[in-house]
Amino acid sequence: MTNEYTAQQIQSIVSEVLEAADENGVLPIVQLGHPVLRQRATAYKAQLPAQMLEELLEAMRQTMYDAPGVGLAAPQVGIPLQIAVLEDLYLIPEASALEREREPLEYFEIFNPTYVASSTRQAEFFEGCLSFDGFQGVVTRPADISASFDDRTGKQHTRSFSGWQARIVQHETDHLFGTVYVDKVETRSLINESELWRHDALDLPTARRVLNF
Repeated sequence: MTNEYTAQQIQSIVSEVLEAADENGVLPIVQLGHPVLRQRATAYKAQLPAQMLEELLEAMRQTMYDAPGVGLAAPQVGIPLQIAVLEDLYLIPEASALEREREPLEYFEIFNPTYVASSTRQAEFFEGCLSFDGFQGVVTRPADISASFDDRTGKQHTRSFSGWQARIVQHETDHLFGTVYVDKVETRSLINESELWRHDALDLPTARRVLNF
């Protein structure tokens, strides 16, 4: 489902969202069940004045850091626009990084993104979502993708991503089309994060044995 919004309506929504920020500039994150998470977001076509766009991107970035997360899409803060911010510079154990094929991802923004698989490789791993707080589940995704997107100036880019970076880009892009990771999850793998950490973050072979999926 797609709802079309005028620039005036978009600006009104963004103003209301920004006004809800706390003293640190952190925005409330909407949770699964909020209708904005199930809509195809409106393509960004410069509906926002430059200063409002700057304020929104900064607020989204701070909200991502505060959560903490490695990406945040505009619908997750109640804004039906095809915008997301991404960054993954957290320190994690080397063994976990190898299992995930994780390389650090510097901060960047994507507007109106799409992606396609660029190889036949598939990767499966636990995935979580700030809008489905407290749970993770195993999702199988293309391990290598080519992503096309605009930057905040409207300039078009195409970049290749692999491993964990590819997963982050896919997850955030999916949000902009009304898809949440639970739509793709292996349902028997769903686990509350308290249980995940109790089992020492579960590698996949152990998870399959413990959770019987």
